[in-house]
Amino acid sequence: MDRTSWIRLWEANIPPKLKVFVWQIFNRILPTTEALREKDVEIHPRCPVCWEGTETMEHLFLDCPVARALWDYAGLEHLGQGLPRHTFPLFLKNLLAVIPQPDLLFAVVAVLWRIWRSRNWVVFEGKQFGFPALMRQYNQQLDEWVRLPTDPIMAMGTPVPAFLNPVPPTAVICMWDGATRHGSHSAGGMVIMTSAREILRVKGVQFQCIDDPLVVEVLALREAIWRCLEQGFSTVLFEGDAKVVIDKINRAENGDSRMGAVLEEIVSYFAFHSGFSVRFVGRSHNRVAHMVARKALSLFPITCRVFDFQAWLNSRM
Repeated sequence: MDRTSWIRLWEANIPPKLKVFVWQIFNRILPTTEALREKDVEIHPRCPVCWEGTETMEHLFLDCPVARALWDYAGLEHLGQGLPRHTFPLFLKNLLAVIPQPDLLFAVVAVLWRIWRSRNWVVFEGKQFGFPALMRQYNQQLDEWVRLPTDPIMAMGTPVPAFLNPVPPTAVICMWDGATRHGSHSAGGMVIMTSAREILRVKGVQFQCIDDPLVVEVLALREAIWRCLEQGFSTVLFEGDAKVVIDKINRAENGDSRMGAVLEEIVSYFAFHSGFSVRFVGRSHNRVAHMVARKALSLFPITCRVFDFQAWLNSRM
């Protein structure tokens, strides 16, 4: 991704995790089935949404019937006419270069994010979705971004991407852990705290048909990173008891076939965010995150979205 395109994206008033998401696209590190198979992960190559083609980024974001329908619904299909489509990062780079208005940039990123999130619901939660629901979520996404407060530094016209001029950090601690039930499903738990160990956020997430403990750990850590980015925390110490995963991150190793592109994605987060660090702690020191992960696991098949983990944890502390 060239510097001009990145600065323009960073100036957009959209959540940080969405900016990182686009950065992942440009660097081809999204864990699509094509990317996972390149890491020797045994997975069916078909698109999990439509089953009509191999899930490359080009198929997922451009050629999948769901993607085409959402581009059409958003009224954006005309923007990409005539642009090269053989690699999606190049297509997106050229598309962002010709977009004349900020609201169109918002709409393009919203389309990409809704496609990716819907794909993940199918893969990780076994959910199916209808196009009316997808349209509704797309509209809600745009409404949320419209209401986002404008960064006063951005309002003065001074771009501050992380690699140029970091904003003053907010230091927090994020504990995470995974829990598995052999042969069925798994879950992750994360607890975000102040440096004084006061709980700020608690989240549980479920993963269906995944029972490899290492894979569950990296998925739970990725969810924890996403939540910290969503909350705008720029300095985070991640604590976990998965020593193998943590050692690989600290050594910037991402060539593990079991954890595949997800580990590569996490390593890129830590390389990109200088305020992120990770350290190993024993199970006794990671007890709270483990409690949340086990609770999320016990909720199957009830979705975690309807459970108040923070209230539950407060009642146990």
